Amino acid sequence: MPKLASDLSSVINHRLNELTPSRIRSFDQQISSIPNIIKLTIGEPDLDTPEHIKQAAINDIKANDSHYAPQSGKPELKEAIANYLKRSLGVDYNPESEICVTVGATGALNNVFMSILNPGDKILVPTPVWALYFQLIKVIGAIPIQIDTSKDGFILTPDHLQEVLENEGKGAKAIILTDPSNPTGRVYHAELLEQLAHVITKNHLFSITDEIYGELVYGNNQHHSLSQYIPERNILISGFSKAYAMTGWRLGYIAAPNQIMKSIIKMNSYLITSVTNNVQVAATEALTNGQNDPINARKVYEKRLNFMKSGLEKLGFELATPQGAFYIFAKIPKKFGQDDVTFATELAKKAHVGVTPGRYFGKGGQGYVRMSYASSTKNLKEALKRITDFLNSIE
Repeated sequence: MPKLASDLSSVINHRLNELTPSRIRSFDQQISSIPNIIKLTIGEPDLDTPEHIKQAAINDIKANDSHYAPQSGKPELKEAIANYLKRSLGVDYNPESEICVTVGATGALNNVFMSILNPGDKILVPTPVWALYFQLIKVIGAIPIQIDTSKDGFILTPDHLQEVLENEGKGAKAIILTDPSNPTGRVYHAELLEQLAHVITKNHLFSITDEIYGELVYGNNQHHSLSQYIPERNILISGFSKAYAMTGWRLGYIAAPNQIMKSIIKMNSYLITSVTNNVQVAATEALTNGQNDPINARKVYEKRLNFMKSGLEKLGFELATPQGAFYIFAKIPKKFGQDDVTFATELAKKAHVGVTPGRYFGKGGQGYVRMSYASSTKNLKEALKRITDFLNSIE
């Protein structure tokens, strides 16, 4: 096997040396070898992609749709996305010039960060949050400013945002907001988003909203978007991975004003050329004829949420009021203090249940663990039983 020439060993992008592997993934791999473990660690639906969506992709392959797609996406998919955003949020985007199709929401994040951030720019990141944000921002040379929301019920308040902007976040260029939240499952209501929009506008910020879980909101809660209040500032990111159980299809999208979208599409074309044809056709089918698919998935997840919430609260866990996505962010027993890593490790080794330490999601996550209920009801029932036995054994 070849060994890299010694004179080339230091000729790399040095910013990569500053990045750490995903601790979420590393912990998941660490516990995966434990026999008979039930993993509630990774945020991936256990549901299957609906049959009509799969069939649309198969038909497209058989039709020899095998040439380059337009760099910003197939026109029919961009039109379907624009129609969906109009239908679900009441926002208007021109499918020709204000929509871009990407390789997953992660690809969308890369496109946006690389389009608006320069080395040294500050971007505000309310935490706890999906930790990949930090690495994508750092590799550009920009600076993520964490905003710990734990004292406000894991919701960013307008007053807290303004306070940060007057101190460590002074001069920030942008803010990214995940709604519904990963890992807490919290949802921002309309009035709060409107108030945040006022602060964002007053401070001349870009806003980026990661709305990948937007279809998965439970109870009387509704999904809203900053695009409903500041469409001239907001860059909306979403995709098909969660609501349509299409994580492996890698299909996301961006909606934003034309002026910034020109740069985003340019970056998208440099990074990927274009998204796979049959995947785009499948996504078009999802939005056009699959409106009931997220509703059906939501019913399954909400039932699981209620089961897990009830069971964990009976065991004495304090929860971060989950309202959306498919996660529960639970405060660990007092016996462990703030040591969520030890708790998660012992739970995996002794009870054979995998959960993710909360500190891996940034400031405010210490002392919590994230549990994904995107797992079968059978697994969740057994996991809850094992957690109960584990807690009884340490009391």
